[in-house]
Formats: sequence, structure tokens, C-alpha cells
Amino acid sequence: MEIQVIKDKIGKVLTTVLEHDNFEIHDELTATDVDGWDSLSHMMIITKIEEHFSIRFKLRELNKLKNLGSLVALIQSKLN
Repeated sequence: MEIQVIKDKIGKVLTTVLEHDNFEIHDELTATDVDGWDSLSHMMIITKIEEHFSIRFKLRELNKLKNLGSLVALIQSKLN
């Protein structure tokens, strides 16, 4: 799956969970950059992403994530 398609789908998940779209999708995006993205919404986002892409993350994989770019790379690796 193309990187931009993955980013677009993640953007839709973020908009749905956070109930706003006051952010710009880019590789360096982190939770601290987005209003309302706290620990609870983070878990909801991860769960929705797993459902949306029909994948499962391991805890150690999630702990290694640094930003949106690393999340996209992880999703891409699971889809291949």
C-alpha cells in the first residue's frame, strides 16, 4: 500500500477519534502536536488503526514509535 494512502487513512482515524481536523499530517507529527491527543485517545487511535488496516501491533512495536512517520513505516511493513 502506498505511503500517502496509509497517511490519508490515519488522518481519517485521527479526525474521527479526536473529533477535529486541526492538524497537518506529516512524518514528524506527534501526539503533543495535536489538541486532545492524550493517553486515552492514543489507545483509541491505535485500536481504530488496527481495525482499519486489519493488523495487530505488539507492545514493543508501539513503544518504539517516535512519530507518524514511524507509525506509517510499521503499518506498511505489516501489510507487506
